[in-house]
Amino acid sequence: MIDVLHVRAFEDNYIWLIISDGGNATAVIDPGDAAPVQEALARLGLRLEAILCTHHHGDHVGGVAGLVTGKPVPVYGPAREGIHTVTHPVVEGGTVSLTGLGVTLRVLDIPGHTRGHVAYYGAGMLFCGDTLFSAGCGRLFEGTTAQMHHSLQRLADLPGDTRVYCGHEYTESNLRFALAVEPDNAATLGYRNSVIALRRRDRPTLPSTIALEKSVNPFLRCDSAGVRGAAEQFAHKPLPSGVDVFAALRRWKDGFNG
Repeated sequence: MIDVLHVRAFEDNYIWLIISDGGNATAVIDPGDAAPVQEALARLGLRLEAILCTHHHGDHVGGVAGLVTGKPVPVYGPAREGIHTVTHPVVEGGTVSLTGLGVTLRVLDIPGHTRGHVAYYGAGMLFCGDTLFSAGCGRLFEGTTAQMHHSLQRLADLPGDTRVYCGHEYTESNLRFALAVEPDNAATLGYRNSVIALRRRDRPTLPSTIALEKSVNPFLRCDSAGVRGAAEQFAHKPLPSGVDVFAALRRWKDGFNG
């Protein structure tokens, strides 16, 4: 069975290590900093086979150069973002075959947070960078609300037991917003309690699952009457479409101080 470990970087980033079953081949997802990855590889006796990047932001690609210096390690990343350390540009519908791990990941085009943001999906795992967070979603730095809404819906359509590995530990703060939108959502209230318990022990709240996110994440629940009503109350106007609801939620979250 494939194992996935987290490496912490900066204030709240997670760098993900996919490790082969019974072996030492390892793929690294979104290494914003080389040092903690190098320490983990050395401590665990792992061999770096590949690096996968979801988007061009420095806290996700800043460590690539330090990890590949003098090594023939392939670096996969979005073709539309011009990341200079990428050796294997990927596009929608492509695949990344991690032969040493026995895993193939499918590339999903999920723009919104950035123009060319991609995700990697396979073997029941989703590595989605800064598009989908647990109980939240990424800010729109380069894409449109329609793009981000569509990207999130694509992810929501994945099987419910898909494990969600995103790029930041934002769950506790995201849940405060989710409960402002749906204060009586029993699933969200229960999830908040488990998340608080994990964070008190300095444990990660990830991975989440698609099924869990569909029950607690307001950005995946734009068709819910309760979410729509809360968004319309915030916007002070009717919101006829899911994209309109999403846009109002994102504006609300951007200024939320709860």
